[in-house]
Amino acid sequence: MCMAHEMRCFCGARSASLHFRDNILPEQVVTMLYCPVCSGGVTMDSLRMVADNGWVIQFNMEVVNAVAPGKVLPSVSPAVIFDEGYCTWSGMYPGDASDSIREREAITALAKTYPKAYILKLKTWANDRMARLRDEGWRKAKNAA
Repeated sequence: MCMAHEMRCFCGARSASLHFRDNILPEQVVTMLYCPVCSGGVTMDSLRMVADNGWVIQFNMEVVNAVAPGKVLPSVSPAVIFDEGYCTWSGMYPGDASDSIREREAITALAKTYPKAYILKLKTWANDRMARLRDEGWRKAKNAA
C-alpha cells in the first residue's frame, strides 16, 4: 500500500501531493517544498534536494538514513528517492491527478456528441500528454521515455 501526502510550498501559494512508495519513508523525510515562485532564491544542494521543472523538494537525509538504511535502499540520494518513487509526485507533476481527471472528463464528454472524435482522442490522449509533459521538462515524464 502507498500513501499520499499533501504539502504546501514554502511561500504557501501552491501545494503538491506527494506519493510514498510502499510506505518505506515517512512524510517527515520532506523538510521543505518549493514551488517555481519560491524556489528562485534557493541554492540547490544535490545531497539534500531534487529539482523538477522549477519545483524543489528538500529531504531530511538523516531521517531517510535512519528509516531506510542501506539494506532497504542501497543507494540513497535525493535523485534515487524521487526517481524510484520513494517520495515523488502523485502523478507526473504536482497537480497531475486533478488535471488528468479534467482532461479525461473533457474527452468523455465527446462520447455522446462526437463518438468518432471521442475514440480518436481517447487513443492518442495518453501518448500526446506524455510527449507534452516531456517537452515541458517534467522529470518523471523524461524518465518514462
